[in-house]
Amino acid sequence: MPFRSALSHVLSSAVEPSAEETGARGRFPRASVTALGEAGLLGLTSATDLGGGGLGLAEAGEVVTDVSRACPATGAVLRSHYAAVAFIEAYGSHWIRRKVAVGLHLGTLALTDATGTPGATPSPTASTATRTGDVVTLRGRKRDVVGAGEADSYIWSSRPAHGGEGPALWLVPADAPGLFVPARPSGDGPRGSATSTVCADPVLLPAGALLERDGEADGLLSTVHAWLATMSVPGAGSPTGAPGVRALT
Repeated sequence: MPFRSALSHVLSSAVEPSAEETGARGRFPRASVTALGEAGLLGLTSATDLGGGGLGLAEAGEVVTDVSRACPATGAVLRSHYAAVAFIEAYGSHWIRRKVAVGLHLGTLALTDATGTPGATPSPTASTATRTGDVVTLRGRKRDVVGAGEADSYIWSSRPAHGGEGPALWLVPADAPGLFVPARPSGDGPRGSATSTVCADPVLLPAGALLERDGEADGLLSTVHAWLATMSVPGAGSPTGAPGVRALT
């Protein structure tokens, strides 16, 4: 089914009927996310050989715009997911990419550290990563994470495990021991988007969870800026200042 036809069906059957309750009660739009996955829209930008749609930024922006008009919370979740998929498609394992492609995995971004003065430019590298053999220990606290406690994985930024400049990026599964949401909602996202703080206290990961080479993530962060700038969501901040990715450099 063409993606626009699939989108029209999901909007009328799932997103629009639940939008009022999502906003009024602040309830995460799980049924809408599931419907988006079943319709092939969570895997819209995944590779076709894995079962995805093989489409790009323009089509993802169109989907986010239309979904956001019906339900800003669902739009914010989808926007963060597509940005996370850009990382996963570039450096994720075949298994996780396949899960995304067939609509069984929801990703999100955890890139802004919950430190410093409110309103100041946040640092993406205050969180730490310490490597011992093949195990990495992550410690930190991220704010304005869309889908906190609801996503299946988080793209997490930290200082490089062995020094150097720039951030390192990790794929952190939601069920990783030591990863938790202390309170929600506590972020700036649309009501119902489960935007909140996420903590690693600490989280142990295999070294293979690193996305790209340690400390060389600037190219990926530039990519996510481009994606987020194209996909605006009412109530989610400016296009280049979405929750979780404000002013990253």
